[in-house]
Amino acid sequence: MTCHPLEPVRRPGPPAPSAADLTVYGCGEHEAVLFRELAPRFGVRPTITDAPVSEGNVGLARGSTCVSVGHAARVTRPTLRALARAGVRHLSTRSVGCDHVDIEHARSLGITVVPIAYSPDSVADYTVLLILMLLRDAKPMVRRTDLQDYGLGRLGTELRDLTVGVVGAGRIGSAVTTRLRGFGCRTLTHDRRHDAVDGVPLDDLLEHSDLVTLHVPLTSRTHHLLDPERIGRLRPGGYVVNTGRGALLDTEALLAALESGRLAGAALDVLEGEEGAFHADRRGALVDPVLSRLQQLPNVVVSPHRAYYTGHALRDLVHNTLASCVASTTEARHG
Repeated sequence: MTCHPLEPVRRPGPPAPSAADLTVYGCGEHEAVLFRELAPRFGVRPTITDAPVSEGNVGLARGSTCVSVGHAARVTRPTLRALARAGVRHLSTRSVGCDHVDIEHARSLGITVVPIAYSPDSVADYTVLLILMLLRDAKPMVRRTDLQDYGLGRLGTELRDLTVGVVGAGRIGSAVTTRLRGFGCRTLTHDRRHDAVDGVPLDDLLEHSDLVTLHVPLTSRTHHLLDPERIGRLRPGGYVVNTGRGALLDTEALLAALESGRLAGAALDVLEGEEGAFHADRRGALVDPVLSRLQQLPNVVVSPHRAYYTGHALRDLVHNTLASCVASTTEARHG
């Protein structure tokens, strides 16, 4: 089932205070500061922990009808059942996607799942950054200069000379397209949910784009949207950028195309199985073999799911999480 983010992302003044309890799981230090700053304006009493929600810490939510979770950890069915037993009826996830929560199972338990929207500009800006890093060979260049090798390296490519395919015409995909057009490149878009004026079938987009960037939600229909067959349709010497969800790409098929030289490069802010690696200091630890293979390639840029991570976006997430909790509590009281 597809979930749709709470709107709007603009931050009007908070509603009149209406006492509500909210347990916030998986909360980073910057989010915690914002929750403590903004919660009193909404009349919300937050309980905050940096631990992801699990059966072992559901007790923190006892007495709260609302909980908020991050995007980095899966909310299992046993955890959902434990939350329901604790009295939770509203679960918001601080992300525009909710593929890490079984929405139908939550609904069967009487828990409403609400994804929380934020400004698309954070991810759109970061996507363009990754594109430019690929086209200007930024990763090898930085590594060389760190070693005091100041050679020019390979020739770069200008965006205005390319056709860029944007898969997904939602808020983030549209913001990416707007930015790309400012560079003078040709853009193609595809989105099965939107009647975009210049929308094209996905296979046509893949065959006619020099670079493809992914901005669709992860569902059963989009899992491995770029599978071996579709990766084979990409132009030789093309690029792939993914700031959506890792499982939109068949990683092994992508690696094969990169290692063979058929594709010129990839930039990945998300990765299949990232939950075991990202958002922690892993220095000295064993690295996932697939992640290691990707990072060893000079034409692959990997970042730890941080495209959204700006002060503006975090404030949006916290503000809209609190507003969602208040709205849910008010609705429950007025039945």
